[in-house]
Amino acid sequence: MMSKGDIAHMKKRRSIQLLVPVLALLIAVATGCNWKTTQDADANPRLVMFIGVDVSGSFMNGGHFEDSIDFLAHYLYGHLHGLGDLRVPKVLFVSSIGGAEANEPKTFYPIQTFQNKSVEEISRTLHEMFPRRQPNPFTDYNAFLEQIALMVRTKNLLMRPISIVMVSDGKPDVSNDGLTDYRSIDVSPLERLTRSITIRLLYTNPVVGKNWLTKVPRRRVKIWTQDANVMSTWDDSTLFAPQQPMAKQARFLAWVKDNVDFGVRAHRVD
Repeated sequence: MMSKGDIAHMKKRRSIQLLVPVLALLIAVATGCNWKTTQDADANPRLVMFIGVDVSGSFMNGGHFEDSIDFLAHYLYGHLHGLGDLRVPKVLFVSSIGGAEANEPKTFYPIQTFQNKSVEEISRTLHEMFPRRQPNPFTDYNAFLEQIALMVRTKNLLMRPISIVMVSDGKPDVSNDGLTDYRSIDVSPLERLTRSITIRLLYTNPVVGKNWLTKVPRRRVKIWTQDANVMSTWDDSTLFAPQQPMAKQARFLAWVKDNVDFGVRAHRVD
């Protein structure tokens, strides 16, 4: 006849036997969920952002340069902190568009240059990078875009969504025959880098913007332009409250999403 101790031991053993498959199931479910989460994260490529500042005399002396730098300081801060649902870039580089001579390579400043800085500190950094007293004669969009393509390949950033933001009047250098040829703007180095690549040209005018949209040859690359008259309203009192921190600038952040980070459809131009 079994003692009370033996009976208690059998009950405990049976409980453990019943618990093991339950624990195994829970572990399997948890592991499956974690695997799925990891898979989903890997399936969503992270944003790569390049920002170019036009340092040619035509833009620096055109009346919108200072405003564009101030806007970029707020724009960078908003993206770096993911404010107002702005996408946080995994990779960010800022460089100049143009140079003392054609095809001149430029320095690309990495994301760490701007992280952990306030809007005011980012603005000072941008002013130090692009001093207005030193305008360059060339607006070389092709050299800027080629260098982006090279960096994407070198740093293995292929197949990630890429956003290229350029503050510029958008006017290519006049050719020797005195004509402005928008078809000479070559985005072909960018075409096969990723499925999603967008060029956003800010601070242009309606005529130049239309020429970028209708004359620059492209297949996959998407282009969005925004007029200087619209861009200059970003700090209007109805949109931006200087006394409020950036985290509370809901109207400004919504304006950025609607007018700068606008989702663009691909439009082929041959």
